[in-house]
Amino acid sequence: MTRWLTDAEMHTWLGYRRMRALLDLQLTRDLGADSGLSDADYDVLTSVSSAPGRQLRLGELAASIRWSTSRLSHQVTRMAQRGLVARGDSPDDGRGATVALTDAGWATLQAAAVHHVASVRRHFIDVLDEQDVADLGRIADKVLAHLTEATPPTPPRRRRSP
Repeated sequence: MTRWLTDAEMHTWLGYRRMRALLDLQLTRDLGADSGLSDADYDVLTSVSSAPGRQLRLGELAASIRWSTSRLSHQVTRMAQRGLVARGDSPDDGRGATVALTDAGWATLQAAAVHHVASVRRHFIDVLDEQDVADLGRIADKVLAHLTEATPPTPPRRRRSP
């Protein structure tokens, strides 16, 4: 038997969906206008910048941001053409590909982050009070823990040795 949403639950769910859509749209617009980066560019740059040596295996990066390796490979190719990242062979075994942040990519990310944080603050954080931020953080942790358990990242596929 289906447990339908109550009026209060439906209000919360629809409000969340609308808020998420509008907030993502606004942050994407601001990111593009301020830095010329797309959300996908920013996801890749921030993920690679956090890795040791600002470099990650392609499969590990794909798993961490929950993208297919095919999608990520196309994104990395476009970003490499713009000089933001460099693709290379894995130093571990020479078979896997790596993605490394270039100096230009690091500089672009640093410049973009200043504007992106201002946009996040203007359209999200500063709209909330301290308790709202704490409550939302607690709620996000709870939902993310559930979703992470329900859908863990797909481990990168390992190529077979010839």
